[in-house]
Amino acid sequence: MVTTDQYNPNLMVGKKILYVHGFGSSGASGTAKTIQILLPSAEVIAPDLPLHPTEAMDLLHQICQTEKPDLIIGSSMGGMYTEMLYGFDRILVNPAFKMADTFAEHHMLGKQTWYNPRKDGEKEFWVNKDLVNEYREITDMCFSQVNDEERRNRVFGLFGIHDKLVHTFNIFSAHYINAIRYDGEHYLNDKAILNALIPVIQWIDDRQNKIEKPVLYIDLDNTLTDFNNGWRKLSEEVRKEYEGHLWDAPGFFANLEPISGAVKAFKYLSTKYDTYILSSAPYNNSTAWSDKVEWVEKYLGVPAFRRLILSHHKNLNYGDYLIDDSKVNGAAEFMGTHIQFGTVPFKTWDDILEYFEHMGGQ
Repeated sequence: MVTTDQYNPNLMVGKKILYVHGFGSSGASGTAKTIQILLPSAEVIAPDLPLHPTEAMDLLHQICQTEKPDLIIGSSMGGMYTEMLYGFDRILVNPAFKMADTFAEHHMLGKQTWYNPRKDGEKEFWVNKDLVNEYREITDMCFSQVNDEERRNRVFGLFGIHDKLVHTFNIFSAHYINAIRYDGEHYLNDKAILNALIPVIQWIDDRQNKIEKPVLYIDLDNTLTDFNNGWRKLSEEVRKEYEGHLWDAPGFFANLEPISGAVKAFKYLSTKYDTYILSSAPYNNSTAWSDKVEWVEKYLGVPAFRRLILSHHKNLNYGDYLIDDSKVNGAAEFMGTHIQFGTVPFKTWDDILEYFEHMGGQ
């Protein structure tokens, strides 16, 4: 359950969010309510969609024309509809682009019960072959008006890695570049909304408001990851083979544990600064590069999407701050402020956060 300390009164201030619910649900879904709670300064519009897809699309187009939402969020079936609402900033959560197949795979023909209360008071509905064909026809219309602006900037897809109902990551990726995996299932719970959906809303809100935050780079090894204890997960045989250069062992970096407080600090700082991971990888260990991508996705999640930079020349990156435990690989020559993690007065991540709290986002 979301709590009051998780509210973000400064996010989407005065803006309208259209929430498009999934199949068998309604505008009274828990997701719509949670979004409104977390974003109290925004107006969340969440209509009950008609069962028949052409009627649903007509209603959504009408709402878009009259309300002109600043952001549209669609989940499952609603994600499929949302994809076709071109010209708006949109987030598609586990979009069901193959509705007809989903009906068949999950034996959904026959009488069904609405998951959430409907304004018309209806409790049940029927799924028959004619309705399935209607959904097949509407999903065939997806991606019909994708242009470069839509592909690159206006549409984000969120895909739960534990989703057992729909699997459309590859379909989405064929048309849009912002395909993001997150730690979750098909249906959004409070944790997924906070850790996956809200960060994307933050990016969109910043872009719409033309906000430019100070650029903050954070190193990985011995700054976010516990590099010195990484060898403990290696087998004795591997330790002997790579003695003196354990970092060249395949898979070494993917198995590192986070330093205490690092993940929480990264996620917090990413809300205040334009935050990136700036790390170096052993040139002779080809798995190190992919290992670091895997680690970032596993531990840092959505806030770190497309924000990993691997370089042996950190001084070439323009920015305001660099948090790094060492001075090598160009860190000492960084043109902004180099904060050396692990040294006084920045021994821990609590020390780092205290410093940035004092800076107040500057």
